[in-house]
Amino acid sequence: MTRTITALFDKRPDAEAAEARLKASNVDAGHIRIHDQSSEGYSADKSSTHADVGMWASVQNAFLPDDDRHAYEEGVRRGGFLLTADVGEEHVDQAVKVLEEADTVDIDERSDQWRQSGWNAPGAAAGAGSAAYAYGSEASSADTGLGYADTNATGEQVVPIVEEQLVVGKREVDRGGARVRSYVTETPVHEQIRLRDEKISVQRRAVDRPLTDADDAFRERTIDMTATGEEAVVGKTARVVEEVVVSKTSGERVEQIDDTVRRTDVEIEEDAGRSGGTSIDPANRR
Repeated sequence: MTRTITALFDKRPDAEAAEARLKASNVDAGHIRIHDQSSEGYSADKSSTHADVGMWASVQNAFLPDDDRHAYEEGVRRGGFLLTADVGEEHVDQAVKVLEEADTVDIDERSDQWRQSGWNAPGAAAGAGSAAYAYGSEASSADTGLGYADTNATGEQVVPIVEEQLVVGKREVDRGGARVRSYVTETPVHEQIRLRDEKISVQRRAVDRPLTDADDAFRERTIDMTATGEEAVVGKTARVVEEVVVSKTSGERVEQIDDTVRRTDVEIEEDAGRSGGTSIDPANRR
């Protein structure tokens, strides 16, 4: 059992690098191809149909829904490069991971942008939730690769029964946030302080009185006097007056996903007027 994985790239070097990474990994991959506007079957003005598969004719084992095909075709039509590869069932997850780690295009997001700009084709890859995706099929030389009826070497008519499965994944989105930035401001401060200053005054004054013993006359002496004063001394102290705490909390919520999936059913009518020819196993009727 094999699956075909697909991934879209904006640039050929990115697609070639993804191809090289796929080949270098331990993935059992074959039929690796890069499709662009030069590929056989490419059409610039119409989408593929069941009758005209276009460039998908070379994709041997893919069962792609119409919406997915049209989205990838539009990507190539807008200058992109589509990589496809057949991968063994047991290597699908690893192969998808290898391609998603390359510079692949998110086909959901890109197709939404196209629709907003006027593209009115069916929505691409609904529910895939992945840049690279795997489509299941059973490898056979008779497979057309797109889920259409084909006739193998024994003459049997093969009608593939295709069933979609809803794949719901998760991805992180930006819900907004907060930025706290600290910076320093300066505020002028005015204070008053009373300071004391001393001054020395030397005066001569006229005196006319009799000499007394207390005058201790005719003795040499020296008088020293020092004036003092006060000056302002400025210092600063810092104190923590407030804290800003930045944190986040997380919670979980349950979101209900409602969508539809498609399935190919067949209706069998027997023609009782014929004998011989095709036999129908009643156990296989649907």
